[in-house]
Amino acid sequence: MRTYHSPRRRDAAEATRAAILDAAGRLFVSEGYDKVTVADIASAAGVAVPTVYGSTGGKAAILRAVLEPAVTDPAVERTLAGVLATDDPHEVIGLLAAGTRDSHERHWDLVWSLTSGNLGEPCAEAVLAEAEASYLAALAAVVDRLIELDALKLDRGGALDVLWFYLGRPGWYTMVGHRGWDFDRAQAWLAESARQSLLKS
Repeated sequence: MRTYHSPRRRDAAEATRAAILDAAGRLFVSEGYDKVTVADIASAAGVAVPTVYGSTGGKAAILRAVLEPAVTDPAVERTLAGVLATDDPHEVIGLLAAGTRDSHERHWDLVWSLTSGNLGEPCAEAVLAEAEASYLAALAAVVDRLIELDALKLDRGGALDVLWFYLGRPGWYTMVGHRGWDFDRAQAWLAESARQSLLKS
């Protein structure tokens, strides 16, 4: 017996999932992740609680799905492609600064509100750890390119730490989130600071 796949049913399911994730993202930003319940998300999305679980899973799964566009932002691949295509170490840092700025700026309200504080639940912290690991993997690829170019004055581990400090979450969160710099000013300063700390010349 063949299984019947209804395009209309599939489209309805995708629309329901999108509505749930949109509602969850808005609630996480406005209320704080730890204060939002699955029932709150269901109410905001106009669906039943079992529909939320069936479509997206529990809160941690919803958080992972809400963060996925930021974690898999196309800027990451574009930046790494540009980094591999240039032989200029200074340009490598410039491309990385522009790419991380692009991704942070596009998802700022959501990611800043979710990752700048304690989410209060171990399963949520595990989701953020996954996102951080993905970010660090991209930075490690940049470090490896700089090693290929014989451009670093630090070892690989030290260089990765410095890149994380300036162009990972800490740099952007400190300068834009806590100190109120605009993204143009932050990008220029973070890129130059990273160059001075990392590159031989």
